[in-house]
Amino acid sequence: MKQNKYDDPNFFSAYEQMPRSVHGLEGAGEWHILKELLPDLKDKTVLDLGCGFGWHCRYAREQKASSVTGIDISEKMIQRAREMTKDPSISYIKRPIEDIDFSASPFDVVISSLAFHYIKSFKTIGEKVYDSLKPEGSFVFSVEHPIFTSREEQDWYYDEQGYRLHWPVDNYQIEGARETSFLNEPVTKYHRTIATYMNDLIHSGFLIKEVKESYPTEELAKKDPLIADENRRPMFLIISAYKK
Repeated sequence: MKQNKYDDPNFFSAYEQMPRSVHGLEGAGEWHILKELLPDLKDKTVLDLGCGFGWHCRYAREQKASSVTGIDISEKMIQRAREMTKDPSISYIKRPIEDIDFSASPFDVVISSLAFHYIKSFKTIGEKVYDSLKPEGSFVFSVEHPIFTSREEQDWYYDEQGYRLHWPVDNYQIEGARETSFLNEPVTKYHRTIATYMNDLIHSGFLIKEVKESYPTEELAKKDPLIADENRRPMFLIISAYKK
């Protein structure tokens, strides 16, 4: 069963109020890192897996990408992306990421933001993305960091006064489903180790170019102590790879 929480009215309503939904890429805490890992997009064909509201699709066109295709399982996401996009060179397709098959029309760049930890088999996705890329094509994606996904609680350990003492990590080597909560709703996420992400890419044929772990910008960290706490553990893992 492919997971689609975003077509639930309550879940979608909460999601569209998040900073990354309201302010776009500048409201996404990991964007300053992901952006630096993207290749030159000028004249490139781009595929965005789990495109959501289409922010990355529109950014790609701003960088002069020749065409962009956004994929998302959610009808509500696709509808909102289409409403926010007035560009005939961007097309949106409602489809689970697991069901993509673009091997006959290779892309120059495949990107994905915070989608793959909702999918059971990253290995399968890696193979499909590899087949979707032209030789020397780039694959850049972000996921929730395995340090973040290891426990179902996905929360800090607090003292009696509510101070964040530390971020606990447990069952790290036990990969698989985690029944957790996001936006006060139950969701299923899939935990896998950093080694699995990297080895699945390698076994699919990719060469890994760069690996980054998220951290807040100095400006945001100074403004908000809670954001500064993001320096105590990475919330996101960002990887850049390319096809041989």
